[in-house]
Amino acid sequence: MAAKWAQKTVVIPAQLRGCHLITPKILREIESDLAGFKCGLAHFFLQHTSASLTINENYDSDVQADTETFLNRIVPEGHNAPWKHTMEGPDDMPAHIKSSMFGCALTIPITDGRLNMGTWQGIWLCEHRDHATPRKIVGAPPEQMGASCPHMFFILLLLFHGAGAAVNAPPLPKWQTLSGRPPLVIAHGGFSGLFPDSSQFAYQFALSTSLPDVALYCDLQFSSDGMGFCKSELTLDNSTIIKEVFPKMEKTYKVNGEDVRGWFSLDFTTDQLVQNNIFSRPSTFDGSLGMYMVDDVVELRPPHIWLNVEYNSFFLEHKISTEDYLKALPKEFSFSFISSPEIGFLKSAGGLFKQSKTKLIFRFLDEKAVEPSTKKTYGELVKDLKSIKEFAIGILVPKTYIWPLNKDQYLAPSTSLVKDAHALGLEVYASGFANDAAISYNYSYDPSAEYLQFIENPDFSVDGLLTDFPPTASGAVACLAHSKGNPLPPPERPRPLIISHNGASGVFPGSTDLAYQQAMKDGADIIDCTVQMSKDGTAFCMPSADLGSCTTAGSAFISKGSTVHQIQNKSGIFSFDLSWSEIQTLKPDLVGPFAQLGLKRNPAAKNAGKFMTLPGFLDMAKASNVSGILIDIEHAAYLATRGLGMVDAVTGALTKAGYDKETKQRLLIQSDDSSVLSAFKKSFPASKRVLSIHTDISDVAKPSVDDIKGFADGVRIRRSSVAQITGSFTTHFTNVVDTLHAANLTVFIGVLKNEFMNLGFDYFADPMVEIATYSDAVMADGLVTEFPATAAAYFRSPCSDMSLNLSYSILPAQPGALVNIAVPGALPPAGAPAPMLEPADVLDPPLPPVLAVSTAAAPAPTGAADNTTSAASTNAGSSFLAAGIVALLSLSFLQ
Repeated sequence: MAAKWAQKTVVIPAQLRGCHLITPKILREIESDLAGFKCGLAHFFLQHTSASLTINENYDSDVQADTETFLNRIVPEGHNAPWKHTMEGPDDMPAHIKSSMFGCALTIPITDGRLNMGTWQGIWLCEHRDHATPRKIVGAPPEQMGASCPHMFFILLLLFHGAGAAVNAPPLPKWQTLSGRPPLVIAHGGFSGLFPDSSQFAYQFALSTSLPDVALYCDLQFSSDGMGFCKSELTLDNSTIIKEVFPKMEKTYKVNGEDVRGWFSLDFTTDQLVQNNIFSRPSTFDGSLGMYMVDDVVELRPPHIWLNVEYNSFFLEHKISTEDYLKALPKEFSFSFISSPEIGFLKSAGGLFKQSKTKLIFRFLDEKAVEPSTKKTYGELVKDLKSIKEFAIGILVPKTYIWPLNKDQYLAPSTSLVKDAHALGLEVYASGFANDAAISYNYSYDPSAEYLQFIENPDFSVDGLLTDFPPTASGAVACLAHSKGNPLPPPERPRPLIISHNGASGVFPGSTDLAYQQAMKDGADIIDCTVQMSKDGTAFCMPSADLGSCTTAGSAFISKGSTVHQIQNKSGIFSFDLSWSEIQTLKPDLVGPFAQLGLKRNPAAKNAGKFMTLPGFLDMAKASNVSGILIDIEHAAYLATRGLGMVDAVTGALTKAGYDKETKQRLLIQSDDSSVLSAFKKSFPASKRVLSIHTDISDVAKPSVDDIKGFADGVRIRRSSVAQITGSFTTHFTNVVDTLHAANLTVFIGVLKNEFMNLGFDYFADPMVEIATYSDAVMADGLVTEFPATAAAYFRSPCSDMSLNLSYSILPAQPGALVNIAVPGALPPAGAPAPMLEPADVLDPPLPPVLAVSTAAAPAPTGAADNTTSAASTNAGSSFLAAGIVALLSLSFLQ
């Protein structure tokens, strides 16, 4: 009988350093594949180089600890260790050596539907890194084996099947580039968005985190002795420590007819420049890496080197010839691309590279700038592409040449530049991409959406992208392009739920009809309503009880401002002090969390949309195809003292909408009050109840877990409870998610926001990386996000399926990886860990009875009874200004 086999990928969550028994996890994943087979072989392969698989003792955990001790003794690490490969920390090379010692593959016999191991044998995953990512193990159990157990035949079949799979893979998508191939990712100074521009780390990380054919971009500059260096700016004082080392070497030179003052590379020898350290965007790496020579980049053996000759005329005026430098280079110094904004240089270099495969690219500068050879502006030259074809094979242009922006920073119609250039046989490369720069509001702060605008639109695709963040561009090309039409995988595993936060509140004002419509359009599985109450008992959806934070109430009802300490410690205008008719006179107000720092959200829709009552929200949800709804209930106990029964109002609305009966949509009730959740456990037993924890925690005490399980099915935690943070870098994951999962509680994480200031450096200023981390490393059951479209785009892409053996994928962040390579002392001292969640933090007193009060229009009550202070006794305007400043200072990318 011919042998057949199946393949399955098992994802092991990130483990602490050491050896871990994973037999139970493996068996849970493959037991259905093993059942009923009499004889065979199961093959397991680990897809990593810093961990290993082995078979050893399954009983005494001391064996695992002793094995780790042995490995650490024979493979030392630290400053005295002899290893050169320590780019990701002192455990980097030792992890590779240990992985090779144990290996990455196991083959185990199958007998009568089980793995035939000895009584005391178990499968170990040995993790050799201090801060690991989830590990993927590919298992290949047979579907049917002959009675003779043909070992060699099975192994050969495994290898041949893999080769056949590549041959039978789906055809590659057709690109609208000139060559029909995927756009090239060009790493501007390496990974210069994270590391010092054109430094060793920048180039090495660009190679390790980007597509396999990435091009390393080097802006050529020269030392006084004619050696070539890579550095983006002509003057060095804004990006290096040179003015501190040589304070008297500042000079003024004519550059393209204008006086430029600063420190210039041509005034320093090679030895001086090599020792001159450079700055980076995260100041953590400032002054830690020296300037990189062209020779150093060549030694990295990248797939492509792109040499940009920006200032040929300037250096030539000072007796340094770029052409002579290029002629003198060894033959093995191969450049795939040479670009320049100077036509004279490119025409001259044409003869030099006539017999080579080097592509000459004309670089366009600002449209008003003057090209030195022709004395024409670049805006004039772009209208005469035929003349450029005479000396170049392509053009490199600022992205606004292709997709200009209007005065309000929204996209204007695209130009015909790409199509015109392609018609002439010219390649088109776009520059100016960076995750941490302001981009068009059309992209909702998702840098991947901007890349896709240039490479996947109905009319054209550029041939390459010059970017400071090559991993994000790589993900756009390899993962997100051509996946927009893919269906979303089913929610929960293999992916977490996408849960809106006040609808798509990153695009439209939160909790408005437009925000909810956008969330449903963008792929949210669950839409949410945070319930508020008006003074006359109307339940409606609104992000906050303080209407001043999300509506125009600050100008319309400033006299009704007060401070209610049970809700917040600053003055506000609260919904329960206004009637529903008064609230309806207000307009929504879209205010982003970083608006005061220049990152506004969709200003064109600042006051767009209509408020929704809770019954209106339920009717809209039932008429849609969303998987379910989440009703968030806060401050119910306080509102009862104001005569407002929030629980009764929600219960009545849900019953009237039919959610007390079996429905296709799931019902989630969320609250930070255990008594609220207990009430819904009785009245809506089919609902799933979620405890919201608003404070940071590092773990959950066992008694707390037991208490939570008494009234809730899941927990929503803050992002800052998932990972320990030091100086905007993650150091390690906490145990919170694992503890809750071990108790069979679902875990929702939020709130996710796209703005780059909301993201730690380990996420590369890329919201996709954060989503991948929470989904595939942390294994969250739901992601609460203000930008559902970003999460949906990730889960539609093939890269969201970690079981696929792709050539490139959007990988989760690796906590501690960047911290390990930072200069000692560069980071602030680590803060104290967040407290553990104790029973006192979980259990709340019973809800008080709803106080009978008059609903007639009257000023909000004041005094000690409800701990409310009228704002009329203070300067209200100053209060709101102070509140805004406090809010800004309290912003954290971890909230």
